[in-house]
Amino acid sequence: MAAEIAEQPQAWKTLLDNGTEAIAAAAARIVEYNPRFVQFVARGTSDHAALYAKYIVEISHQLPAGLVSPSTMTVYGAQPDLREVLYIAVSQSGGSPDLVQSVEVARAQGALTVAITNNESSPLSQAAELHIDVLAGAEKSVAATKSYTSELLALYLLLDRVRGGDGSLAQALPDLAAQVLDGDAHVREVAQRYRFAQRLIATGRGYSYPTAREGALKLMETSYLSAQAFSGADLLHGPLATVDPQVPVLAVVPAGAGGEAMIPVLERLAERNADVFGVGAADRIAGLAGGISLPAGVPDVLSPLLEIIPLQQLALHLAVARGGDPDTPRGLRKVTETL
Repeated sequence: MAAEIAEQPQAWKTLLDNGTEAIAAAAARIVEYNPRFVQFVARGTSDHAALYAKYIVEISHQLPAGLVSPSTMTVYGAQPDLREVLYIAVSQSGGSPDLVQSVEVARAQGALTVAITNNESSPLSQAAELHIDVLAGAEKSVAATKSYTSELLALYLLLDRVRGGDGSLAQALPDLAAQVLDGDAHVREVAQRYRFAQRLIATGRGYSYPTAREGALKLMETSYLSAQAFSGADLLHGPLATVDPQVPVLAVVPAGAGGEAMIPVLERLAERNADVFGVGAADRIAGLAGGISLPAGVPDVLSPLLEIIPLQQLALHLAVARGGDPDTPRGLRKVTETL
């Protein structure tokens, strides 16, 4: 896991250097198809990448978007009318039968189907009309790290290209990721602070909400923490009552609009004397119990690629500090096949 976290700058560079031709071809087909609605289907970590892309579609493309429940097709046999729908499946392995079947149904029902995977020969990539390989390279750790952020990058590049962009805003990301990775020693110290925590809450808004969810998942699968993720807005609608000084809160507070929307949330957490550790803009995490500041000047839409890195490192170091092995979490396998 440590090695694969460190490989992310190179993985992104590989995609930026070698993946743009396939992305451009897929984008051209999507523009020709001119969808009126976008649906995403995914599981686990990839579900968080799909949620990130949903925000892009709704904000930048101003199209309605949603996350599919595969069981409506695979368990209940639904065959919805999907004409004028862009149907994007996101999966590292591309091997889960329910995702494959949902894409097959969607394609038969008139949708334009796109698979985004880290395996060009997977069943999912064969089932979809279009395929984009995120080119992250083999990932051995059960906890996905480089494949997750490569999915984020691939989704951004695809949706940016559909709008006529050239991906230029993403070119600096590999170097910025290397800067974030340099904070590993500090994150290792933070892990010692929280090594005895039994419960944790992660929160963020907008593009950063998927980061909070992915960070919580990493902590659950490597450190066996009971970690829950809420959007900042939802946290104030009830779960805030569960917060006290003994329940650490991980808050993702970048420089953009999503971070701005988190300011009232931080104020309410302060009223409860919460132990809040922030990841984001230096001025917005100042005054918290601790934090990792991210490089300045990163567009809101690209911030999630950098935000998740300290949380990946925290999951790694917390697992080790608690006497576990993050590469072999109990009860889990690299490829999970659901029906």
